[in-house]
Amino acid sequence: MRQVTVYAFWDDEARVWVAESADVPGLVTEAETIEALTEKIQNLIPELMSLAGKEHALTDVHLRMERHLEMAV
Repeated sequence: MRQVTVYAFWDDEARVWVAESADVPGLVTEAETIEALTEKIQNLIPELMSLAGKEHALTDVHLRMERHLEMAV
């Protein structure tokens, strides 16, 4: 089983979650909700791995999320 790590972070200015991964060439996507982002990632990984000529039948995806809150003091 191939393990990939996807990093997701909240872009407060654009109001979207952004995901990228060094393990999946070309993976950069965004969505308004983490659920929508997860669905996009699940669809994109097999396509991008296939384009890169890498086996993708069984992939264990680790999603790491970060959301920083800015506060006025």
